[in-house]
Amino acid sequence: VSIMAAAACIVLAWPSALAQVGVIVAAGALGVLFFKVGGDAVHEPLPMTVGRRAGSVWLALFVALLVALPLLAQAWPERTLALIDAFYRAGSLVFGGGHVVLPLLQAEVVPTGWVSKESFLAGYGAAQAVPGPLFTFAAFLGASMNEAPSGWLGGAICLVAVFVPSFLLVCGALPFWEQLRRSQHTQAALAGVNAAVVGLLLAALYQPVWTSAIRQPADFGLALVALVALMFWKLPPTLVVVGSAVAGWLLSRFAIAV
Repeated sequence: VSIMAAAACIVLAWPSALAQVGVIVAAGALGVLFFKVGGDAVHEPLPMTVGRRAGSVWLALFVALLVALPLLAQAWPERTLALIDAFYRAGSLVFGGGHVVLPLLQAEVVPTGWVSKESFLAGYGAAQAVPGPLFTFAAFLGASMNEAPSGWLGGAICLVAVFVPSFLLVCGALPFWEQLRRSQHTQAALAGVNAAVVGLLLAALYQPVWTSAIRQPADFGLALVALVALMFWKLPPTLVVVGSAVAGWLLSRFAIAV
């Protein structure tokens, strides 16, 4: 709990990708120091289709792109390259779930004027209503760009850029994963990292979702009803999103305040 609370406070105080990475690294170190785990866990061996040499190449390519793309985007200020750099970095520096990527994506696309804040939040709500990973939100952002490339091309570029780091990391880590997951130090580090990720998710809930969407008591009431509908009434997410959109329109239309 302490790691979770500290992670949320740090990320909210210093909202940047480096802060998220630093929090995760520190949480892993604290996990190794303070968390005790049992004996080696028993796991089914993974079928290996990637050798260690190939895995090292994939990991090197991941790091090379992470370092080179920002430099190339600065040297050649071309819009497509800037999009690839922004979404590749967002996909590379996220740990713990798609929701953690929200602050990173917002920092990349909203201040630059690529996507309006209203469109960003509307797309996030729509992405919650459909199945699949939240990273598909990148396709909406790419298609909604105010300047070219946008539409289908922009959506495809951003979608590929945000998913490529995951594929590179999986291919690179797979040959070493069997050894890592049997290590007690790795298990302890992951316990600390998982606690920090809960804090990152809490920070993502507050900023940008809460600060942008909850502006008056009526907004809080609507969010509470939507939460109850999802968690306790077990209504389909699509129905809840559509119903919330209609209710939000009515609130703004008739200026209802609680």
